[in-house]
Amino acid sequence: MADASFDNVPASDGALPEALQFRSPAPLVDIGANLTHQSFADDLDAVLARARAANVNTLILTGTDLEHARQAAALSERHAGLYATAGVHPHDASGWNASLAGHMAALYSHPGVVAVGECGLDFNRNFSTPAEQEHAFEAQLALAAEHGLPLFIHERDAGTRMREMLTSWRDDIGHAVVHCFTADKDTLYGYLDLDLHIGLTGWLCDERRGHHLRELVGDIALERLMVETDCPYLLPRNLPAKLKGRRHEPALLPWIVREIAYWRDMDEAALAEATTRTATAFFRLPA
Repeated sequence: MADASFDNVPASDGALPEALQFRSPAPLVDIGANLTHQSFADDLDAVLARARAANVNTLILTGTDLEHARQAAALSERHAGLYATAGVHPHDASGWNASLAGHMAALYSHPGVVAVGECGLDFNRNFSTPAEQEHAFEAQLALAAEHGLPLFIHERDAGTRMREMLTSWRDDIGHAVVHCFTADKDTLYGYLDLDLHIGLTGWLCDERRGHHLRELVGDIALERLMVETDCPYLLPRNLPAKLKGRRHEPALLPWIVREIAYWRDMDEAALAEATTRTATAFFRLPA
């Protein structure tokens, strides 16, 4: 989740403009789609159909709190190719308690739940105090270790403390991905040194704040790189046509992959195949 204060995102009123009807040359996995967001309530089936038309066949729905994690798990039961994460975002860490931990633990036995998270640290907004965030994150690290699930991690302006906490847990947890990575080179290298995965979004497509990422994408090994929309947030700013409203959706993921491939100086199909292979292994999805 890019910004918990993001509200009232307009829903699409129909098909995407022709210039935005992309199709990936190979199937894609969107590892971060907030499809339980209210903006998708009225047209979710159409959104999923557009994703399939774009060859985005597998979606990991982000569970940022108990309510949305349960909704995501329920959607995974109703739609093929949908899976869920379950966790508590650092913005909501102040609400972490033993009861909530028990409810989350119950979700980890659901067959559609494939990761613990979205969880982590966000020292940019501090909607929960740093101490509350660290407490909730450490509890979720323990749950991931206990249940043998990978971690879906949020980090903003907290790279040093994140690396410290993950270093102390690295022998106990399995795979972990820092989703929607936006930080600097030193932070990236610190995560790669911890053998973490990296999720890239349309942040790369934003000339105002994502330009530095274009120089870093080639430093991420393909077996550590995954792609995501983080929709409805982070609509790419350099799309070739205007999109009514500001809502991002999974059908636009091929544009992000095309941009990453360009800045890595590699074939788009090869990048699509590699990120899907990495995501399939990371989340233990059916081949």
